Amino acid sequence: MDFPDAPPRTMTLTPPAGGHILQVETGLQQLMGDRALYLQILARFRQRYPDSAFQARQALTAGETGHAQRIVHTLKGAAGMIGAQQVYLLAAEMETVCAGPSSAWSAPLARLEPALRSLIAVVDDLLDAGQPAMPAPSGDAGAAGTPAARPAQQPQTRMLLQHLARLLEEGDGAAIDVLEQSASVLADSLGVAVFQEITEAAHQFDFEAALATLQAATA
Repeated sequence: MDFPDAPPRTMTLTPPAGGHILQVETGLQQLMGDRALYLQILARFRQRYPDSAFQARQALTAGETGHAQRIVHTLKGAAGMIGAQQVYLLAAEMETVCAGPSSAWSAPLARLEPALRSLIAVVDDLLDAGQPAMPAPSGDAGAAGTPAARPAQQPQTRMLLQHLARLLEEGDGAAIDVLEQSASVLADSLGVAVFQEITEAAHQFDFEAALATLQAATA
């Protein structure tokens, strides 16, 4: 997958402020130090999740507790992937109280909302400093990672994908290791969006969802 404006791998990624909000090194460790991929995933997080707390509030106000739970569950996985520990912990707390009365979720949600706003501000600063010209992920075929938009896979990549699918099918936690150790290859092959969805699901031990996404992308 071609990212024409990708930053050099040796660049330093340090937010100008908010280190307690976003632990960059933690996020990079999960991607084996791939800074270009980390910036792409940050850009996708910025696109997909800035309104998650508001959406959860709307769902809870409407009595749609299951929908609210799914929103914060997805936010939790995405936050954990980029190293946003504060939002991760608050989303995890929210996930456990969504089904309760408003007295149970109102205070955690009130903490999650400003924490998410602060995280988005730090992500914005980091993206501006790291790659000003980087295009935001879009909903086209290339961003979605459909096979038609990608070059032919090398035999080694096909074997890696088959190995990953087998681990996910068996519910083997080693699948997470494969996703982390081969992050660059998998993101290039599947697309950043699909790779992130699979990784988020795997980190939540939802191997069935991760496998379904992988199979859809490689069908």
